[in-house]
Amino acid sequence: MRDRLLAAEKVKAIDWRDGTLHLLDQRALPSLESWVTCRTVEEVAAAIRSMVVRGAPAIGISAAYGLVLAARERIAEGGDWQAAWEEDYALLADTRPTASNLFWALKRMRDRLDRVKKHADPVAVLEAEAIAIHESDREANLVMAQLGVERIRKHQGNAQAILTHGNAGALSTGGVGTALGVIRGAFLEGLVEQVYANETRPWLQGSRLTAWELAGEGIPVTVNADSAGAHILKTKGVTWVIVGADCITANGDVISKIGTYQLAVCAMHHGVRFMVVAPSSTIDLMLATGDDVALEERDSGELLEIVGQRLGVEAFNPVFDVTPADLIDVIVTEKGIVERPDTAKLAKLMCRKRLH
Repeated sequence: MRDRLLAAEKVKAIDWRDGTLHLLDQRALPSLESWVTCRTVEEVAAAIRSMVVRGAPAIGISAAYGLVLAARERIAEGGDWQAAWEEDYALLADTRPTASNLFWALKRMRDRLDRVKKHADPVAVLEAEAIAIHESDREANLVMAQLGVERIRKHQGNAQAILTHGNAGALSTGGVGTALGVIRGAFLEGLVEQVYANETRPWLQGSRLTAWELAGEGIPVTVNADSAGAHILKTKGVTWVIVGADCITANGDVISKIGTYQLAVCAMHHGVRFMVVAPSSTIDLMLATGDDVALEERDSGELLEIVGQRLGVEAFNPVFDVTPADLIDVIVTEKGIVERPDTAKLAKLMCRKRLH
């Protein structure tokens, strides 16, 4: 299946070329495929903050490349370039407060810089590390797809209906995707009859991005209003809800796109299995539970602007919510699978080496 997934790769959101970061502008999709070129760390930070690039793994990869650009610029300026580089590090860390992959990637880059030998070129070393982070995520996607497909086949070996929320595909990672990687693999194995994609208000990642990705590969996908999710679980024979994650805490609580929590509650009520697919870099064992995570909120205008007019009321616009571990059937990572996650199981998982 690995080779078939690689052959099916059609979407690429991040391109490091000639020392410059190129990002597919996800704000313009699906009507326009345009690229944003980032030559400075400030431009990378702005791209992350403004949702040019989104999805926890993709944010981490982009930030890693941003630190390469920062080192190149700071060294050219002269003086204490590493102290100035730490300011750029802080700039990137402040862009999206909830995505664990962002902080994981930044720390990995800093740790690599700390190990640079005296006569080595720090820019070249950091560039190699950022590329390694990018390639590692691509490989992790492939492993997670294989593991997730095996679990779907084990539960039910014929074609079935799947519901997903948000966008956890190629646009949000360095490869075929997390949740959508599993769905892509399951489709190739004849295990997917229909995918339902919640539209995912207010940025419409489901209808603008997920549906665009799946339809482009001939995978049958139907977009529905977020509020129709429970009705679909009740009436459409869905066997799995499959989502990605932006952070997973030590006890197995999952922080993901707003609306994931209510979907998990509905899935449990209707006897539908709930799968979370995310690389191990999403798991933060320093966070005991979801209550310890800073949940990002965005500008109220994203909810209040309607046909060019702004409503004169207040708005609450959280980006993420917390799905308690006891609502989750399985977490799939590149290190392996955890069923009915808890603190002991996740700690054991994180001690493993990668499966590939």
